[in-house]
Amino acid sequence: MTRTDAHTADAAAIAAYWSTQPQSYASEEHGGTTFRAGDGALISVERRSPEYFREADRVLFEWNQPCHNEAGPFGRIFPYARYRGRPVLEVGCGQGGMAALWAERGAQLTAVDLNPDAIAATRERFSQRGLPGEIRQVDARSLPFDDGSFEYAYSWGVLHHSPDLARSVGELMRVIRPGGEFGVMLYNRHSLLYWYQILYLEGLLHAEGKFLNRLQLASRYTDGDRQEGNPHTWPVTVGEMRDLFRPYSARLDVRVLGTDIVPILELAMPGLTKLVPRIVWKAWARRWGWSVWIAGERR
Repeated sequence: MTRTDAHTADAAAIAAYWSTQPQSYASEEHGGTTFRAGDGALISVERRSPEYFREADRVLFEWNQPCHNEAGPFGRIFPYARYRGRPVLEVGCGQGGMAALWAERGAQLTAVDLNPDAIAATRERFSQRGLPGEIRQVDARSLPFDDGSFEYAYSWGVLHHSPDLARSVGELMRVIRPGGEFGVMLYNRHSLLYWYQILYLEGLLHAEGKFLNRLQLASRYTDGDRQEGNPHTWPVTVGEMRDLFRPYSARLDVRVLGTDIVPILELAMPGLTKLVPRIVWKAWARRWGWSVWIAGERR
C-alpha cells in the first residue's frame, strides 16, 4: 500500500467513525443523545431535533465558559463583528454549533466536514433555524476552493484527527486571502490530561502501553474513549503548532485553554483544587490545559 493509499484508507476510517460516533457532547456515551442537566437529571432527545441541538450547544458552551463574552459564545476568540457580511470558512463543522454562531452574526458562512453525518446534521440545524450557509462534504486535505477565497477561516478540535495535519493546515491557509485571519484549536500533547489520563493511567497503570504506541494510545483514549475505535487523534505541542503556522503567518497568538484542568486534578488527586489557591490552578490551566488555540493573520 502506498503512502497516498494509506492516507485514503485512514480518511475513510475517520469519516466512518465520526459518522457513527458524532461529537454530540452527550453525557452518557460518546455520540449519544442522552444529556445530564444541571440538576443531575438525564434528558433523552431525538437526534437532530431542536432539543438535541440545544442540549449539545449547552454542554459545549458550559465546557468553554471562559471563551465567552458579550458578543456571545466564543466571543473572546472569534472576531464576529469584523467579518459580518464577509466570507468565513469552518473546517470540521461537526453538529453545526459553531457554524450557526457565525451565520447568526451575519457571516457568509461555508462549513465543511469529512463525514456525511456532520453534513446532514448541520444542514438540518440550519434548516430548522432558517440560517443561510453553504455546507459541503469535503476532505480538509484537498479543499475545493480557490486561493484566497475566504477572509476568515477556523477549525475547532478537528485537525488533530487528520492523517496528514501539515497538508490540512496548508490547505486551510491557502484559501485565506493575504491579510485575512484564522483560528485553530488542537489538543495539547504537553497537557495534564495527556500525561495523566493517557500515558500514566492507561499507558502505565492499565498496561496499554505494552500493546499500543503513543499515537494508538492517544487515539483510543481521547474522544470516544468509552466506546473505543477512534482511528486517529494525535495531539500537538505549542512548539509544533508554531512551526506549522509560522510559514503562512504575518503574526501569531498562541494560548492554552485549560477548562479541563479542574476535572483532571480532581481525578488525579481528589480534593486538591480545594486546597490549592484558584490563582495557582488557573496558572496551571494556562500552561498544561488540553486545548491550544492559535490565531493570527495570513501572510
